[in-house]
Amino acid sequence: MAEKMQEKYTYPAYTADLIVPYDGGIVLIQRGGEPFKGFWALPGGFQEGLERITTTGVRELFEETNLIANEENLKPLGVYSELGRDPRGEVIANVFEVLKYEGTLMAGDDASRVRIFQKIPENLAFDHNKILEDYFRMKTGNQENGN
Repeated sequence: MAEKMQEKYTYPAYTADLIVPYDGGIVLIQRGGEPFKGFWALPGGFQEGLERITTTGVRELFEETNLIANEENLKPLGVYSELGRDPRGEVIANVFEVLKYEGTLMAGDDASRVRIFQKIPENLAFDHNKILEDYFRMKTGNQENGN
């Protein structure tokens, strides 16, 4: 049965993308590799194997920003699955707000830089501008969500 399901269905990749409020701003990483090399983006990355998506979020947060959080500190905000949102293929992003964390902010893994932005740049990688627009709309009380 499992083999027939694998033949019948194709599975996209899954990511955890993280919104990290920090000192009145938002943490963004500068991508060190393609696609979008040099662009600013939310910290995050691909789910590995059968790990829980919250485990992915905690792992990616540490790998890219050096910040440490527990899975319980990730608040689900939305799922972004627009076709073509990632030039590498179909990717479904699970977006979380990181409510509590510790550590010293420092770039790592495929992040060449990490920075706190008070004003969000206009051309973020992937659909991260849309994700942040939805986040700020939610924070200001307008619950309309354009996922």
